[in-house]
Amino acid sequence: MARSVKIAAMMLLPIALSACAASDEGKPITFTEDRGISNQPFPRNYRAEVLAFLKTYLNNPVGVRDAAMADPVERVIGGRQRYVACVRFSARETEGGYREPRERAILFVDGRLDRIIENAAEPCAGAAYAPFAELEKMTR
Repeated sequence: MARSVKIAAMMLLPIALSACAASDEGKPITFTEDRGISNQPFPRNYRAEVLAFLKTYLNNPVGVRDAAMADPVERVIGGRQRYVACVRFSARETEGGYREPRERAILFVDGRLDRIIENAAEPCAGAAYAPFAELEKMTR
């Protein structure tokens, strides 16, 4: 009898866990709680936060080239007002080469880094980039 209960529990556990995993389907993973307020504070420490994030985000943070960053500006993202800082850079590939510089949007909620948008053509349209030398000097 105990063995039957154990087998039944082992068979039901994956089903229960998959239900938990699927409950937030379609929601983006973010680092901060979104209170949905429209008057967002300016992210004062944005450069340091972006550097810290990219150090973990990039497979190899050493040897980044053509790094540029635009100061955060307010944009409507997903129907909500957010500060968005745009970065453009070429990261070193695993084989040692480089791709063309790619643009990414970094979103801030309540003054803190929330998430990155890979396809940043729309949120970064018209961004005024300036050199971002700190990104090119990153180490492991």
